[in-house]
Amino acid sequence: MALVNNRADVPVTINESKCIDGCRLCVDMCPLDSLAINPDTNKAYMHVDECWYCGPCAARCPTGAVTINMPYLLR
Repeated sequence: MALVNNRADVPVTINESKCIDGCRLCVDMCPLDSLAINPDTNKAYMHVDECWYCGPCAARCPTGAVTINMPYLLR
């Protein structure tokens, strides 16, 4: 029996190398509270996978650390 390798992409990713230490703009703008601050790194991350793509998190990020990975029709 062959196994199927599925690749799952999360709707929002945060590039930690671009994320400003302690910045909360994307976390504060998320109406679903999908983003949070990692207490170990003091940077944002997506702690639940419930993004409906409203866009403020990506729009407010000053460094472009937030990437939206959702199909065009859902935007």
